[in-house]
Amino acid sequence: MVATTTAAAPLRRALRGRAPGLRAERDLWSAGAEAVAGVDEVGRGSWAGPLTVAAVVADPDRRIYKVRDSKMLTAAERETLHDRIRAWARAVSVGHATVAECTELGMADAQRLAARRAVDGLGLEVDHVLVDGRWDFLASPGDSDEGDSERDGRPGVTTIVRGDASSLSIAAASVVAKVTRDRLMVAAAERYPAYWFASNKGYPCPRHIAALAAWGPCAIHRRRWVFMDGLRWSGVPRFLPPPEDHHPRLFDLPAAAAAATGGRL
Repeated sequence: MVATTTAAAPLRRALRGRAPGLRAERDLWSAGAEAVAGVDEVGRGSWAGPLTVAAVVADPDRRIYKVRDSKMLTAAERETLHDRIRAWARAVSVGHATVAECTELGMADAQRLAARRAVDGLGLEVDHVLVDGRWDFLASPGDSDEGDSERDGRPGVTTIVRGDASSLSIAAASVVAKVTRDRLMVAAAERYPAYWFASNKGYPCPRHIAALAAWGPCAIHRRRWVFMDGLRWSGVPRFLPPPEDHHPRLFDLPAAAAAATGGRL
């Protein structure tokens, strides 16, 4: 085994003994899967900014320490681990669904789009994907099980409840996704200072709610979301999509249109 050499701060006592492992990955490696990617998302519950999905392919021949589910870490710990993960992993990729795509497609299809962009951006053929949670958000609408994906050439998928606490590759993906999206929201705060995006990252909080009540939504707010209905001001109304029969689904869109933004803000 080759150990990574990047130094890291001592782990806080509260996090000791809670490390995710490689059991799921090793089972798949033993079954013949060479490239196993862990996938996790961040930003689904936000009122502003993109939805972000990261994919991380673990390296079976190298070790990394102190990776945890991103929610268990401080911002400084996540920043340190982000760079260590990128140096350790076989491949790392991030995909975004823009605010416009979240609004137009709805959250489920936007998450599928971001996940596909993340996995496709890895630059290698992935044999299997580990997904945090119960929902396989890599599947196309209508897929019944992971066998469908294997038959049409896409990687198999295993969903793991609380996977970011048990799978090292999923936990690593959670850190990469969180750090990447947080950096985007800090950059957005310079353009939209009234909303305190540097601290709230687009999620609801008293300052964010007060800013919306005073100023209304800015260009990176998700105007389809129900929070728009509670604003006491006169201005841009909540976005209401057309009826389902007239609303294009993600996989009905031309490939060029789906990839046009490349996931950028």
